[in-house]
Amino acid sequence: MTDPIRSCILTRDRDGRDHLIRLAVSPDGVVLPDIRAKAPGRGAWIGVPRGELETAIAKKKLRGALARAFKGAAITIPDDLPRMIAVALERNALDRLGLEAKTGTLMTGSERIETAARSGKLHALYHASDAGTDGNRKLDQAWRIGSDREGSDVRGLALPIDRTILGLALGRGNVVHIGLTDRAAAKRVSDALGRWLHFVGPDLPPVPCETASQGPSASGLSGDLPAVTTHEEFE
Repeated sequence: MTDPIRSCILTRDRDGRDHLIRLAVSPDGVVLPDIRAKAPGRGAWIGVPRGELETAIAKKKLRGALARAFKGAAITIPDDLPRMIAVALERNALDRLGLEAKTGTLMTGSERIETAARSGKLHALYHASDAGTDGNRKLDQAWRIGSDREGSDVRGLALPIDRTILGLALGRGNVVHIGLTDRAAAKRVSDALGRWLHFVGPDLPPVPCETASQGPSASGLSGDLPAVTTHEEFE
């Protein structure tokens, strides 16, 4: 199924809706992130990183763009909207990792991941922010060997979250490394992580995955709006 195309209200750049972030208006007029893009009513889409969004807010450009998107309706933009979006995207990414852990498409443990990597079965590799350099290097090399990419710079991504947070998200203790051997699961995780990391830091490396889609991408999140104004959805 083709991902519907939407336009960023700030840049007018067009992209698939799963690569953008939807904003919606609550019944009391507050603009809030709708990460799952499932809240009813009219929505507005943004595709810029956090720094650009903060600049747009400071220069009143976001207010003007939202006024056009929501047909001049009275709205309130929270002062901490960028932080709210960042938190929501992080939760979404961790939720996705947790779901993959529950369905058995995600593996942990250095030895298991190394075996899968060397046998060419690994499709994505991630390291906790506090993982040891030697451990990362060993698994990265195993992945390159197993995928016939020795001599390249292919490596797992060091996530901006530590082993404790990863362990809580996966319901396991001491999660230092994560590997995915299911191609579809690897893409789902890459999409969720990619959209989060694009928003919080445009200079971060792309999410490594053999089947990763181009650009940042989206997924669902608990905590979406229960209801919003009832107009047709804005592209």
